[in-house]
Amino acid sequence: MVLFAFADMVHMWRVWSVAGLLAILPLGCAQIKQISDALTNLQRLQFKLGSVREFRLVGISLADKSSLGDFNPVGDGLKLLDAFRTGKLPADFIVDLEIRNPNDGTQGRSAVPATLAGLDFRLLIDDQPTVSGQLDREVEIPAAGVVTTVPLRISLDLYEFFGKQGYEKLINLALAIGGKNGSAARLKLDAQPTVRTKFGKMTYPGRITIVDREFRS
Repeated sequence: MVLFAFADMVHMWRVWSVAGLLAILPLGCAQIKQISDALTNLQRLQFKLGSVREFRLVGISLADKSSLGDFNPVGDGLKLLDAFRTGKLPADFIVDLEIRNPNDGTQGRSAVPATLAGLDFRLLIDDQPTVSGQLDREVEIPAAGVVTTVPLRISLDLYEFFGKQGYEKLINLALAIGGKNGSAARLKLDAQPTVRTKFGKMTYPGRITIVDREFRS
């Protein structure tokens, strides 16, 4: 089996796509360049996970919590323990998706914005696949490296995926993601973006893994 890097896949896809269009359409040089630019811009969009916010576990806000000891043992602590015993620990939060379009008009290309028309994704926590979702609106991404933040609302039952770890580890996992000192470090998105161009919607030929450490395309 031969494996190709994503950039190689996109390059091959660009060649095939342009070749196919040339075979069926009487295009001029300007139109050919526009098609090539559109495919290049599709490849160049970059994604990164930003902050995690508004994390609620069984309806309890974790914004001011950093450890199990921060929960009132009679109130919120008892509510969490009761939920765990019933085999359900629903979590709801927002993870900010940061998108960058580095197209700056160099290399003979126009500095034009890109429109993210869709994003099919699956959330991974500690590399464990969990829930899937889709971007519910189109987003314009300006050119020249300006970062656009898109909030993604996530809802899942943490017990369903991590209940076997035990009560304390499960609460600490939630705190590491959405607590007072929480971050997206333990999250990843396995995603497949779709971009709208003047030639219609174009979907990435493969999936990408979006993390919080760096922008990826």
